[in-house]
Amino acid sequence: MDEQMFCFQCEQAAGCTACTGAAGVCGKSAETAAAQDRLTGALIAFAGQLIAAGRGPAPEQARLLMQGLFTTITNVNFDPAAVDALTRRVHDASPGTGPDYDMQALWREPDADRRSLKCFVLFSLRGMAAYNYHARVLGRIDPELDRFFCTALQAVGDPGQTTDALWQLVQATGEASYRCMELLDAANTGAFGDPVPAEVPLTIEKGPFIVISGHDLYDAQQLLEQTAGRGVNVYTHSEMLPAHGYPELKRRYPHLKGNFGTAWQNQQREFEDIPAPILFTTNCIMPLRASYADRVFTTSVVAYPGVPHIDEGRDFSPVIEKALELGGYAQDTLLPGLNGGSTVTTGFARTAVLQHADEIVQAVRDGKIRHFFLVGGCDGTRPSRRYYTEFARLTPPDTILLTLACGKFRLNDLPLGTVPGTGLPRILDVGQCNDAYSAIRIALALADAFGCGVNDLPLSLVLCWFEQKAVCILIALLALGIRGIRLGPTLPAFLSPGVVAALQQKYDLKAVTTPEKDLQAILGRH
Repeated sequence: MDEQMFCFQCEQAAGCTACTGAAGVCGKSAETAAAQDRLTGALIAFAGQLIAAGRGPAPEQARLLMQGLFTTITNVNFDPAAVDALTRRVHDASPGTGPDYDMQALWREPDADRRSLKCFVLFSLRGMAAYNYHARVLGRIDPELDRFFCTALQAVGDPGQTTDALWQLVQATGEASYRCMELLDAANTGAFGDPVPAEVPLTIEKGPFIVISGHDLYDAQQLLEQTAGRGVNVYTHSEMLPAHGYPELKRRYPHLKGNFGTAWQNQQREFEDIPAPILFTTNCIMPLRASYADRVFTTSVVAYPGVPHIDEGRDFSPVIEKALELGGYAQDTLLPGLNGGSTVTTGFARTAVLQHADEIVQAVRDGKIRHFFLVGGCDGTRPSRRYYTEFARLTPPDTILLTLACGKFRLNDLPLGTVPGTGLPRILDVGQCNDAYSAIRIALALADAFGCGVNDLPLSLVLCWFEQKAVCILIALLALGIRGIRLGPTLPAFLSPGVVAALQQKYDLKAVTTPEKDLQAILGRH
């Protein structure tokens, strides 16, 4: 293999196969890819040492494991020096471990199915680590989950794992992924309350402001606290949009004003000459353009060469000073959604939706609601992702769309109105990608109300995936036995033909085709 790098963990892998040149499609250099491989190898060795000692990781060791795995997610860290520094911290925490695991042993594994299953687990662990990390900073820790990370990492590095054992590990990883999402849900709602529906303007008011991107609500709360009374407004971007649904954030911080722009892949255009700083708390950061590079800041595990980084003390003073210096727009400025809308709604998490469970069930029984769709997931750059906009646009008026993650920006400003005769909104934004847990809880509650299984509900999942948090959500859904998921715009390159065939046979997993064909196939059965 004459390659400068090897990476096939995300949906935009070159040629739907792998990025192997001087840089990945995401912009990650071969140097950074190699640093991330070294970090992963060190984490596998560290996990093996802990398992060999017969114990799970101590809290600080677990936090380091989560930081390391989180750092290797697509579009999180582009700075090889920062990645190498984290690898040294892992080595310092595990003296005498012996040689690190060589990731080339995984990338060059001759058995395609064994490699595929190990990658399915590893990439899921990376997504799970992000959710675990967010929960940890809010004080929620599950020692059993921490130990599972070590067990699973050790198995990834074990050359003696059989295919059958790896399938069992996939199931166990899916169950752990669901528990990670549950842990983060408890952390977020415990700190900021159960989300409530909120209409969010897409107009940026005149004057100084800060755009906060990513997923970490703790970082958002810290920024809001430090900007209170400073004459600086705060606007969410991409996956931070659901922050507007949390009552403790909205009640305490009236300067949390609205949402800036749309999904992550549009940032290079939407941040062009923006008169305000941008704070990246997690992924997805893209290679910076000169027109706004001087106003970008990172924190947590995010890093980019030459960009000021706010350390774990979360002192956002430099960001605030930059906002005051730049001054913001001279007049109120509308930045419409992808479909031209001026507002979007969010906050339809499980508590908000299930308050209407009785009327939803009655509406289904009365024939007013024919079908539910979960349409969302990770957005990305491929033009084929217009599929999700068209699919939503074509859904009949007697159907409801649940949506979540940044894929919602493909459809969340469509004027689909309400279900006739019910007053229920046709689009319900459940929240971030981790709020797939909330969507699952909604489905389980409706199944209980109808006295059937989830797979018997008039519910279809039409999901887009991009990076490793989407992978961990998929593995959780499969572990729960949910069948008939439509996934796109392409199937993961790391899934071998043999593994894909097994997933299709056991779970009826399928690739999206066209909106018209898929809608006909779905609604023709109900």
